[in-house]
Amino acid sequence: MEDALVSVTENKLSFDNFKLAQPLQKAITKLGFEFCTPIQAQSLVHTLEGHDVTGRAQTGTGKTVAFLVTIINDLLTNTIESRYIAEPRALVVAPTRELAIQIASDASGLTEFCDIHVVTLVGGEDYKKQLTALDRKAVDIVVATPGRLLDFVTNDNIYLGQVELLVLDEADRMLDMGFIPQVRRVISRTPGKDCRQTLMFSATFSAEIKELAERWAMNPIMVEIEPEKVASEAVKQIVYLVTTESKYDLLFNLLAEEGTSKVIVFSNRRDQVRDLADNLYRNGIDCGTLSGDIPQHKRIRTLEAFKSGKLRVLVATDVAGRGLHIEDISHVVNFTLPEEPEDYVHRIGRTGRAGAIGTSISFACEEDSFLLPAIEEKLCTKLDCTHPDDDLLKVAPTFVRHSRIKKKDRLLKKR
Repeated sequence: MEDALVSVTENKLSFDNFKLAQPLQKAITKLGFEFCTPIQAQSLVHTLEGHDVTGRAQTGTGKTVAFLVTIINDLLTNTIESRYIAEPRALVVAPTRELAIQIASDASGLTEFCDIHVVTLVGGEDYKKQLTALDRKAVDIVVATPGRLLDFVTNDNIYLGQVELLVLDEADRMLDMGFIPQVRRVISRTPGKDCRQTLMFSATFSAEIKELAERWAMNPIMVEIEPEKVASEAVKQIVYLVTTESKYDLLFNLLAEEGTSKVIVFSNRRDQVRDLADNLYRNGIDCGTLSGDIPQHKRIRTLEAFKSGKLRVLVATDVAGRGLHIEDISHVVNFTLPEEPEDYVHRIGRTGRAGAIGTSISFACEEDSFLLPAIEEKLCTKLDCTHPDDDLLKVAPTFVRHSRIKKKDRLLKKR
């Protein structure tokens, strides 16, 4: 693997420098992308020339735009006369539904001024509807999760023999989640690595990731963007020492403060997310929930409402910690500290993006304060822990709405 270790510098590279296809450049301009992020600048130099690249970059660094620009520019400059249904020219594989949907959404923005058909294949949604989208007209880009994609492949509902560009996003996450065997089966249906361009992105370069890159890519160039710190300096981190009984009062009072315009509240378990969101709703705060047990169509509706500002608060498990790119999140609240330090980094990375300043507030009670040392070790810094002011611990007002949780569910919980 050829190394191209790159440090973050002040030098800025304009997208204009790459002489991209006009419809793509027009979309980039409309989206307000003027200068490349480091991962975009350093990878596009190679990918636009057709080289395979393995990139290391954290979430929120702009890697999605980097590989989408490569794909779209290639499709626009290398047109094909004869096309067949369900034979994509580009394939993007991502570990989670949320990330796949976000990638497809970004692709839609970048293809606004050209006739490129993008289809998303993810679990949790109607298979027949996805099949209809695939069969409606010749598909150019398929964005998929491994399981659902393998379903389509084994049912002969998609043919991958014409894939020219293959992207494996968050490869480390797919490795952690046990998806590599499925990904291996999918890749075996695509042309050989010498007949396609392969791009792989990962937050880490473990020995396993490097081995996969060598196996699936052709002399991949390693582009590594080394951040100065694990956590962005644009995120102010606060840890409040609080009792378990006072955590909800603290959350309610924080949400009532000025400046908390768009907030994600993280909790570790689905039942905690459900009950916490219900209590906020009963206190007059309209909020959405995002967890693994919520149907995909409801998740999408909730995310759209949160992005548009119809909902100010989103209560979520770590399913929302990775891959979601939502503008203007002012605060992230860790109602419960994550058990894995890596999840803490991904959670607080939802705010302080694209040059904005954000705030992360974590509640450390007697039950989970022992998790702080591992988080501090991950961050390579000591977190300042403080007691909240008395005003923030005022008892939350009585409920003004009825519970949205069905009575039978509440009874089951009590038992």
